[in-house]
Amino acid sequence: MEMVQQAKKKKYQRTMLMIFFAIVAVFLISLNTGEIRISPMDTLKTLFGFGSEMDELVLFEFRLPRMVIALLVGASIAVSGAIWQGVSQNGLADPGILGVNAGAGFAVVLFIFAFQGTMANLGDFTIFVLPLFAFVGAGFAAFLIYVLAWKKGITPVRLILTGIGVNAAFSAAIVVIQLKMSPNDFNQAIVWLSGSIYGSSWTYVLSVLPWMVIFLIFAIVRSRYLNIMNLGDQLSYGLGISVHKERSLFMLIAVALAGASVAVAGSISFLGLAAPHLARKLVGPKHQGMIPASALIGALLLLLADTLGRVILAPSEVPVGLVVSALGAPYFIYLLMKSN
Repeated sequence: MEMVQQAKKKKYQRTMLMIFFAIVAVFLISLNTGEIRISPMDTLKTLFGFGSEMDELVLFEFRLPRMVIALLVGASIAVSGAIWQGVSQNGLADPGILGVNAGAGFAVVLFIFAFQGTMANLGDFTIFVLPLFAFVGAGFAAFLIYVLAWKKGITPVRLILTGIGVNAAFSAAIVVIQLKMSPNDFNQAIVWLSGSIYGSSWTYVLSVLPWMVIFLIFAIVRSRYLNIMNLGDQLSYGLGISVHKERSLFMLIAVALAGASVAVAGSISFLGLAAPHLARKLVGPKHQGMIPASALIGALLLLLADTLGRVILAPSEVPVGLVVSALGAPYFIYLLMKSN
């Protein structure tokens, strides 16, 4: 028995190392990808402080911040999706599909329109408070979904259908606000809501870094309780777990991660659906191993999608959310057909 456990542990460590090296490889490729080409040798020189001023500007002020944002947002959305799937016991749950992202997007667009007046040249203070407003919007959406889907419990089908309805309602409300915007702000809102990390700066990184790091660690530390909750409410109560308390806590973590992601990258759907499924296939269903694996896979997929978005229609860029949706929608349809 002990030998089997050791073999599983080694397999898990090998898998995580492979995903990590894949992230490093895509990261290095992404550094050299863009309208301004920088050779691998010049990239290394610049990273060690021996590059030209132009190369330093491109790498440190334009590319590195958006790549760090891609890693953080990818990990956060993936873990949020894994938590939603665990809490609802529904393999099709995802913050984008359920309408949590739409609720966060509505709060951000409403805040910018009401208080900032424009989506261009957001001040540092505005950027730092955006995650808070996104969290409030995402939390309100999650509350609506939970209340409307509850009928002597929550079934997976009712949760998905309610989430789709809430998503449509918030999307319509966002369109109403957009119609009141200036043409320039309207266009910027369209690009941002489709999922874009173009123009990310270190200010954006600092605004969401505490949220994401704290709640990612919190999710990993408490991940074992999701395993117990998946055994059913009665058995969980029998094992001394306060199911409603733990479910509410996990929903809070999932909402915070999704809200912070939307605040800096807009609404990115299907990533929170695909990454946990891939993690289960690679490391198994136990959440202690699956949630860290989901974080790494989510970071890898979003960084890869951002790199592809810069290449497909170069020198123009495709918003990363559209790339993820193009890749994730067929997978969602496959899972939907498989579940039936």
